[in-house]
Amino acid sequence: MARAMRIALYQPEIAGNVGAILRLAACFSVPVDIIMPMGFAFSDAKLKRAAMDYGASADITRHANFEAFDAARRAQGRRLMLMSSHASQRLPDVEFRKDDILLMGSESAGVPDGVRDLADVRVRIPMAPGFRSLNIAVSTGIAVAEALRQTESFPQ
Repeated sequence: MARAMRIALYQPEIAGNVGAILRLAACFSVPVDIIMPMGFAFSDAKLKRAAMDYGASADITRHANFEAFDAARRAQGRRLMLMSSHASQRLPDVEFRKDDILLMGSESAGVPDGVRDLADVRVRIPMAPGFRSLNIAVSTGIAVAEALRQTESFPQ
């Protein structure tokens, strides 16, 4: 059986966004890696409210820092797909694999250049002219849905 696609959150800052992503992850059976530090306590009421009762069903792995996360993903031989509003490759043009990791940057700063440079593929969601970015939970949902569609990995 192929390894599951994963979502990775780089130093997330907003509890409500993480809660919404955990709910998405539970509903689609996509494990989540959280790369520390976070901008809030994992017990935050806003996280629990956004995740609702789905949060407890999410498969979550926390990593002390990016280096620990990156070592684990390299040991597993997984591609790192960075979602970024600054990327040149458009989401519809990217070919996903079933075991890719979709990396989402922090809400205010994305990821540092050193992390960006380690990504195997940098992907952006195309938008109408004049708009900067989407909410991270919305972006995650769009990217995960496209990747699952391409790899025929939606839950039955």
